[in-house]
Amino acid sequence: MINKDLLGQIILDWQKFEIPPLTKRDLEISLEQPLRRATVLMGPRRSGKTYYFYDLINRLENEGVKRKNILYINFENPKLLNLNLEDLSTILEVYESIFPDAFKEKTFLFFDEIQNIDNWEVFIRSILDHNNFKVFLTGSSSKMLSSEIATSLRGRTLTYLMLPFSFKEFLKFKKIKIKKYFSSKEKAKISNYFLEYFNFGAYPENLIYPQERQRITTEIIQTTIFRDLIERHGIRNIKAVKIMFNYLVKSKQFSVNKFYHFLKSINLSISKNVLYNYLDFYLDAFVFFALEKFSLSLKKSEQSFKKIYCLDNSFIAEIVGDDKGSKLENIVFLELLHRGLRVNKDFFYFLENHEVDFIILKKNKVSKLIQVCFDLGNFETKNREARSLLKASNKLDCDELIVITFDYKNEEKIDNKLIKFIPVLDFVLEFA
Repeated sequence: MINKDLLGQIILDWQKFEIPPLTKRDLEISLEQPLRRATVLMGPRRSGKTYYFYDLINRLENEGVKRKNILYINFENPKLLNLNLEDLSTILEVYESIFPDAFKEKTFLFFDEIQNIDNWEVFIRSILDHNNFKVFLTGSSSKMLSSEIATSLRGRTLTYLMLPFSFKEFLKFKKIKIKKYFSSKEKAKISNYFLEYFNFGAYPENLIYPQERQRITTEIIQTTIFRDLIERHGIRNIKAVKIMFNYLVKSKQFSVNKFYHFLKSINLSISKNVLYNYLDFYLDAFVFFALEKFSLSLKKSEQSFKKIYCLDNSFIAEIVGDDKGSKLENIVFLELLHRGLRVNKDFFYFLENHEVDFIILKKNKVSKLIQVCFDLGNFETKNREARSLLKASNKLDCDELIVITFDYKNEEKIDNKLIKFIPVLDFVLEFA
């Protein structure tokens, strides 16, 4: 049972808390969701979920909501370790004793990283039935809304994904206004910023403290591995988890079976089932994403090799170095996520003799084929990428064909089909 005096102190400290300066994110969440639904903001650690909550709270206060009608609790506060389900109810009990009239009015509850508490969903379900509560949650686990939890909260949540900055948000942080036309000086500045984004990613902390970028990236990797994997799941084989991280960053395609044999070759014995669990833990923590091969057969799709993408290009810079091809493909993948497309629902990769990096589905029909290639200077490379698109186009009955390049721009008709070659900077700014 948590100490009520401590809870009272945390609640009152929040009332005096000054919200720091914020960069407005592109994600739009309404403050006027249906009363009996919880808004859930999921995403990796250090991606800006807490600061997005602060932005929502700023909006509320600008609309005249008093701070006493807003409760923010961060469940990663060291003072709140080992809370249980009963303690959650105690928080509201103490809050009401401090502000007796607050619950008679509309009250906004912000609970940060609530998945740290077992059976949290039972508590949230109970308070959603209170007419005056609007509930906002964050979590760094994709399993927050797993089938088991969803049973308790079915139809009672609205879920959003928060990632590190997109390039448009990166520019917003740098005080650059996005517009259709730029001067030569503005264009040069944006190009330089894009190189920074391309090479080092967009974790908010890395933008705020660029001189400490490598140290911060290393610390984020270590914190993620230890807190979200080793501590959360009680993992003992720390060496295997760390090797898997490096292996996933370097992998184009990932097979647990191949990784199992790789570990065996370096005399590290571990079962395949455990490795499947480790991979699942990384995906759950949003550290990596596994893109499946598109197939009309669900079974074939799930059994295919997975293409692995990183949460941020800083991981590639840290583990691989200057792999321009991997960084470019990773940025295109992340941009698709920023646009709201869902992995293995709205987009996949395609492989039948020739590979296409991304196929986009719209209303269950293939609407767009995207190939990614850093340098098309070599004729054979350009011909190979175009041929892959054309063959997939005929197979999938799709005529919107795109090649994302680093800096080549053109439209070319090949075999009576138009292929657009789009520089990645135009793509991430949505100028294409």
